[in-house]
Amino acid sequence: MIKKILADDLRLKWGRAQQAMEAMGADGCLLAIDVNLYYMAGAIFNGYFYLPAEGEPFFFVKRPNGLSAEQAVYIRKPEEMADVFAARGLRKPEKLLLEADELTYNEYMRLMAVFRPEETANATALMRSLRSIKTPWEIEQFRISAGQHDKTYAEIPSCYRPGMTDLELQYEIEKRMRRNGSIGLFRTFGNNMDIFMGSLLAGDNAQAPSPYDFALGGGGVTSLPIGANGTVLENGMAVMVDMAGNYTAYITDMTRVFSVGKLPRQAYEAHAVSIRIQQEIEAVAKPGTPCAELYDLSCRIAGEEGLSSCFMGTKQQAKFVGHGIGIQINEWPVLAARSKETLAPGMVFALEPKFVIPGVGAVGVENSYVVTASGLEKLTLAEETIIQL
Repeated sequence: MIKKILADDLRLKWGRAQQAMEAMGADGCLLAIDVNLYYMAGAIFNGYFYLPAEGEPFFFVKRPNGLSAEQAVYIRKPEEMADVFAARGLRKPEKLLLEADELTYNEYMRLMAVFRPEETANATALMRSLRSIKTPWEIEQFRISAGQHDKTYAEIPSCYRPGMTDLELQYEIEKRMRRNGSIGLFRTFGNNMDIFMGSLLAGDNAQAPSPYDFALGGGGVTSLPIGANGTVLENGMAVMVDMAGNYTAYITDMTRVFSVGKLPRQAYEAHAVSIRIQQEIEAVAKPGTPCAELYDLSCRIAGEEGLSSCFMGTKQQAKFVGHGIGIQINEWPVLAARSKETLAPGMVFALEPKFVIPGVGAVGVENSYVVTASGLEKLTLAEETIIQL
């Protein structure tokens, strides 16, 4: 079940988790959500991953057939886990961690009935904290995604045809994403965060508020109220492309801006301010830097340039300028005013200072960074100037 190349990486993750469990006084952690299964088992399966505070984990598998591992046990229903514990003389956990933020109520209560712990705690918060610090193997997966992400973005000008809509342009980009190895699906944490392969915003659609907690919105289509909405691409319009770099399980995030013809001077000036924000954050960010300070720095620069009213939107302004990335697009840390997090080596995050110019569209850049012992390393390296289509 565990691929040999992943074995050392998974043991590192198990060890980190067990150290955190010890600090919490927990003696068992049971995981069922696909993202956490992939993180801890190196594969997604229908079933449960159980990690005791000490010793080897168990893989309780419902589907698919044919998986094998030393500690893999096939079950039909969760109640059979109790039988396995009894047959092997294992003590049930007194304090059990369950994914309280993600399991359904029925699943949560059913698992409680199986294990009957004296106390429970939230495995969701634990896993998001663990996943915020990437292992060396995970960082290499980001590098692979970033390389293919750059490759796809270099092909975007060849996707454009005069008179096409934003949706038609996005379809062409998506085709190249898939051809370059994109998984297609990319995962998000939280409710009301559905999106398909990424976002493309043309012209004033960039001002449209969305119910989803992304940096910018867009009207979207039918039951997907975000992103491209069928806008015809016309002269003087900015086209912001924010498509996922999900070429491995680890997602890079990158935004670049294209133009139909020339844009007004204000758009190019605001775009330059975005690059300045990025560069100033690159210069000061290092392990120990509070994330809130980086958000404050970006807001201060936007204010100095007289652009506060269009920073991170107009009709609805996002209150963050960056976010952690990983198996999900919105991991920890968050670069926001109320963030309590500080940068640490191994964190990987996206930085996205953006401006919306009414009548023109969105401008700005977004790049993915890994936090090193001495500062930041930029992973996404595509051309950052506004490229005319």
